[in-house]
Amino acid sequence: MNRCGKVYCQGRLAGRIEERPEGYRFAYDTAYLALADASPVSLTLPLQPGPYDSSLLFPFFYGLLAEGILKDTQCRTLKLDENDHFGRLIKTAGSDTIGDVTVGEETEGANA
Repeated sequence: MNRCGKVYCQGRLAGRIEERPEGYRFAYDTAYLALADASPVSLTLPLQPGPYDSSLLFPFFYGLLAEGILKDTQCRTLKLDENDHFGRLIKTAGSDTIGDVTVGEETEGANA
């Protein structure tokens, strides 16, 4: 089963990130793309209607992850594998991130 996260930019749903057997996929939400003031979540992920695919977690999203003692505390508290970067992203990047992008876990049956 693929794990998914909702990506927010300035509090608005901007897209969806998904962990797939072959890697990762990020796609902007069509309603977000239609906004006159929509901005990309990252310069490395410009606005486009089609998805982005990568065999590794996109560097921009990896950069939202905590390091050092905060990483250790999050992994211990949430019982996360420190090498499960996607799991850490969807469990810990929902608030207090650098910049205006957050990521929340998409639960089963939820629509992006």
